[in-house]
Amino acid sequence: MKFYISTTGIKRVTIPNSIEGGGSKGATVAATSAAAARGRLSRRPLLLPVVLVLGILLPFLFVRIAFLVLESASSSSCSSPAECKGWRLFSRGYISQKLREELTRALMEVKDGNIVEGGTEGSLETFNDLVKEMTSKQQDIKAFAVKTKAMLLDMEQKVHSAKKRELMYWYLASRGVPKSLHCLCLKLAEEYAVNAMARSHLPPPEHVSRLADTSFHHIVLLTDNVLAASVVISSTVEKAANPEKLVFHIVTDKKTYTPMHAWFALNSLKSAIVEVKGLHQYDWSQEVNVGVKQMLEIHHLICSHYHNNLKEEDFEHGGEHQKVFEALNPGCLSLMNHLRVYIPELFPDLNKIVFLDDDVVVQHDISSLWTLDLNGKAVGAVVDSWCGDNCCPGRKYKDYLNFSHPIISSNLDQDRCAWLSGINVFDLETWRRTNITSSYHKWLKLSLNSGFTLWQPGVLPPSLLAFEGHVHPIDPLWQVAGLGYRSSSAQGRILEAAAVLHFTGPAKPWLEISSPEIRNHEKRQ
Repeated sequence: MKFYISTTGIKRVTIPNSIEGGGSKGATVAATSAAAARGRLSRRPLLLPVVLVLGILLPFLFVRIAFLVLESASSSSCSSPAECKGWRLFSRGYISQKLREELTRALMEVKDGNIVEGGTEGSLETFNDLVKEMTSKQQDIKAFAVKTKAMLLDMEQKVHSAKKRELMYWYLASRGVPKSLHCLCLKLAEEYAVNAMARSHLPPPEHVSRLADTSFHHIVLLTDNVLAASVVISSTVEKAANPEKLVFHIVTDKKTYTPMHAWFALNSLKSAIVEVKGLHQYDWSQEVNVGVKQMLEIHHLICSHYHNNLKEEDFEHGGEHQKVFEALNPGCLSLMNHLRVYIPELFPDLNKIVFLDDDVVVQHDISSLWTLDLNGKAVGAVVDSWCGDNCCPGRKYKDYLNFSHPIISSNLDQDRCAWLSGINVFDLETWRRTNITSSYHKWLKLSLNSGFTLWQPGVLPPSLLAFEGHVHPIDPLWQVAGLGYRSSSAQGRILEAAAVLHFTGPAKPWLEISSPEIRNHEKRQ
């Protein structure tokens, strides 16, 4: 007997003819066993895939049903029975969409509504407190949105208050006299007393005639800061094409006269001429003396008015930064800052001068300003902007003046760009033919009668009014102002092209709190 076996079972059984009798029973049994084996082998491949599929699906179904049950149990309310079933196997996207809609609705409801009773008082301090509050009390999504908004508003108020206080302290630190500068003035005053060289004539007798010679380029500084005056003069001389034509006139107060004189006597310039003169050395008329006294008294009242109101304000949530800073600025009461309106009386023998503030740095030659045609105007100043259309190089009139007052709004356009101080060309002959100084005093009296509501404290606001109609715009690149603050819109290319950098902010270039970028720029110059 022969068997032929394949992968599907026994195909064929052959029994030889020589075994025809007793072998028939064995053949039958063998054929039956082969058929049974073939059936078992053919069913085994179908059972294994079924078991594998069930092994994968059953745990997934169990976990999914468990999640649905938990989500259904944690739901506080259902709008319909179909939503409460939650037994759909692939309803995760549906539930997420529902939660998003509910959260959005809750946020919109509390967006403009009241926060909690008592405002933001008692609001949660940290995110962990919020999580603990929501999980322990099992509150709904709207309660979560209300508490989150209260917490965020409270944090915003604290951040805003901290920023204002930090800015105020930074400003006060910059306005205070640094110890090094204070000590410098004391040492120079001592040097003036004991050192004959520190008391030498400025300028030397052989150069006195240049002080009134109109063929020279006359530059005026009104300052009580020795270091600032040194920075201005040294930078101007260094960048000048013809420094021997420069004549500097420094006017200072009585207390600063001796250290200022000693500094420039001991550190004389070989080419340019420097004159240092104290206010006590001027012999003014009675009319000028009375005018200066009245001017200082009114400015003192303006600054005191804003300073007293500042003490009564809620510093945490009120007050305008500029008013606060100007009221705290010692320059608000400085005679040197307000005396510029009397420049024609200070220099009766000069016809044209360039005025420099003591917080500028000159980085290009400025000699062409003396040949500039002002078209019959008294002052040449930067008005237009280097930053493009509808952009002012400094600030607008509305930033200085109160346009809610009819006297101001009826005379000026609030969106006009204010002309800049820092570097100005004054035609003193034209100035003397105008009523600029008398107009300045008229506006001061109007401010006094209005309860000091016409403008913010400062030097420039009354000058804007007095010089109205007497300003000739000059090239914007003569000056870049607005430096000395935390940020400036002027880019490196503009800073390099400008003839003068004006540090109108409190961070002057000689102070440690000045901008590192600006100091690095000055070093490169």
